[in-house]
Amino acid sequence: MGTTGEGLGRCSHALIRGVPESLASGEGAGAGLPALDLAKAQREHGVLGGKLRQRLGLQLLELPPEESLPLGPLLGDTAVIQGDTALITRPWSPARRPEVDGVRKALQDLGLRIVEMEDENATLDGTDVLFTGEAEDFAVSTVPVGSPSHLRGLCGMGGPRTVVAGSSEAAQKAVRAMAVLTDHPYASLTLPDDAAADCLFLRPGLPGVPPFLLHRGGGDLPNSQEALQKLSDVTLVPVSCSELEKAGAGLSSLCLVLSTRHHS
Repeated sequence: MGTTGEGLGRCSHALIRGVPESLASGEGAGAGLPALDLAKAQREHGVLGGKLRQRLGLQLLELPPEESLPLGPLLGDTAVIQGDTALITRPWSPARRPEVDGVRKALQDLGLRIVEMEDENATLDGTDVLFTGEAEDFAVSTVPVGSPSHLRGLCGMGGPRTVVAGSSEAAQKAVRAMAVLTDHPYASLTLPDDAAADCLFLRPGLPGVPPFLLHRGGGDLPNSQEALQKLSDVTLVPVSCSELEKAGAGLSSLCLVLSTRHHS
């Protein structure tokens, strides 16, 4: 499902969940997933948290790892946050649905209004939702995704009026569909790698600080780095998630960012 809405406001907090040891086992992580280098995955996750806290100035809240939830670090799939409201999702994989419990509580503790999915037959992963920032009243448009990837694995926002997308046919088809579905003009930037389009455009609430684009660093996706340099209105902040990617993680799945005046 592709969604547009005013989701590009200033953020103050970031929520992540630690990497459990069970993710090191392919069997523990779930059928069809390779075993991970646990130390490398944890380093990547630690660097991500450090960039969110130190480089972007966000208040970082880290949920502890849960061994029974090997894909728990992908908490971006568990909620869709807009303003002071959080929609708790229902991941398509039944094995992942217990992941929402800890996220729900953390967001409640931050004072967000919680909305639940009431239709037990409906499923939604948070990384299938992209806020473009120009639709009024949270207008929703459905964007066909012609690949196993989530929408955020094909395209993202590289700025307030710029959509970045991978070069695959699925990514380009999604961008064309978005252009047809909105009345607002967006610039577009094509990147060689679909995974490079899974980035996070963030406006930290710091006076005089320009917006940031958290993106996959050159060590992960070197072919896309030159194209990203064309985004002159943002400060590029590179991070790596090449090891976590083996478990299906994209950059947008590894954290939830929100704006709130409440403190834990």
